[in-house]
Amino acid sequence: MKLIYIGAGFVGACSAAVMADSGHEVLVYDIDRERVKMLGSKDRDIIEQCLFEKGLGDMLVRSAEKISFTGDFVEVERALNYTDAIFMCLPTPEKGDGGVDLSFYDQAAADLSAALKKRNNSEQTQYVVLVNKSTVPIDMADRAAALFTEAGVKNFGVVSNPEFLVEGKAIDGSLKPDRIVIGGTSAKDFAIMKNIYQRFATAPGVQYIEVNPKEAAAGKLLANFLLFSRLVNTYDVVGRVAEMFPGIAYEKLRTILMSDERIGQWGFFNSAFSGGSCFIKDTKSLKKQLGEAGADVAHLQRVLDGNNYQLNHFYERAASQANFNFSGRSVAIIGVAFKRDTNDVRNSAALAVVQRLINDGAAEIRIYDPAAMPMFKKMFDLASDARGKIIKYFDTEDEALQNSEAGMILADWPKFRTLGDAIKKNCPPPYLIMDGRRMLAGQFESLADLGYDIIAVGSPFVKGEEL
Repeated sequence: MKLIYIGAGFVGACSAAVMADSGHEVLVYDIDRERVKMLGSKDRDIIEQCLFEKGLGDMLVRSAEKISFTGDFVEVERALNYTDAIFMCLPTPEKGDGGVDLSFYDQAAADLSAALKKRNNSEQTQYVVLVNKSTVPIDMADRAAALFTEAGVKNFGVVSNPEFLVEGKAIDGSLKPDRIVIGGTSAKDFAIMKNIYQRFATAPGVQYIEVNPKEAAAGKLLANFLLFSRLVNTYDVVGRVAEMFPGIAYEKLRTILMSDERIGQWGFFNSAFSGGSCFIKDTKSLKKQLGEAGADVAHLQRVLDGNNYQLNHFYERAASQANFNFSGRSVAIIGVAFKRDTNDVRNSAALAVVQRLINDGAAEIRIYDPAAMPMFKKMFDLASDARGKIIKYFDTEDEALQNSEAGMILADWPKFRTLGDAIKKNCPPPYLIMDGRRMLAGQFESLADLGYDIIAVGSPFVKGEEL
């Protein structure tokens, strides 16, 4: 089939790559010409500098004959004459009131509408399905259909096809999906989508679910809320128990709870904050939509508040428990991605922590991350601010730790489990270790014996032995 993707971000690039790998002819359009150039470079290393996603670079190189990237909308206009489906993968960021900013979608829809009316010499004989792939409001399919109809577009359908990918495992998850959700209103649209997903529609272990567009969009929002609430409950209740009662190991509680099949095994990760592009935004969107429908949304707000409290509580334990004042101090930040295996820093704990350190008068902030530092620089651009001189970036964890007086671990890259050795080598006591991911859980006692003060999510404060 012939497909167009509007938007080459995380969702668009990964989905388009898998479609090309499945044998479809794919054109990907994005207004960011630098991104287009990098993703279309046919060079794995360059692709991974743009989007660090395991397997994406290899797949795009392998499927180069089936996929192309462009920043020229004229190419999209030409392709519309024979395109079967257009996947809308636009950013839908949060607005200040908790709603969804649809300005990127609306602009793309306006451009597409004008082009779609001209297809097939303005006769619009080619039927096309518009596929909402991004996370959108529950009624978005109706809204999109009205937008295109009012603009004079004919012979089209609108489908909701949300993605349920995990960043860092998106390609693997796309090749082995647990479910594919298609929200449509006509047999024709369902048939086209099944053709597109033919590789997976009858595959063992894949649930191919056909519903209406509202159910599909609502299912995506609800899935993210339920996952988000599991994470918040984990550290706001389970982790807090381990923090408040000496003699309780968080990992032991985790084992007890995960052994119950009714509870399940996912989500027992204790961290300083649950970030990323989806959970917070989608929970706020669900809260706003439910509130406008007249529902009580207090529980959704409690989950959002619990997430914010966790980060504030973790940061403030330095002063309240370790008597450590960040003013005038040098602090190492180890990990700025919102989690392992990605260069995505959206809503990462490091963004809020670094800003707070600046506000609290830190003398120097020394940053290291295996993949996310370029993205962090873009998201946290202080180049025009004199305070920007406070932030320094380093190529290794050892360099970042040197000359620091405290170190915070804020991402769960596997290599960080050996940070204990790097700290001992570069940071003699007295020194404050703040482990926001429990990466050094097995070393807390030995580090304290050497004189290190330790604050960790899911553990009471440990005062280092006086040497």
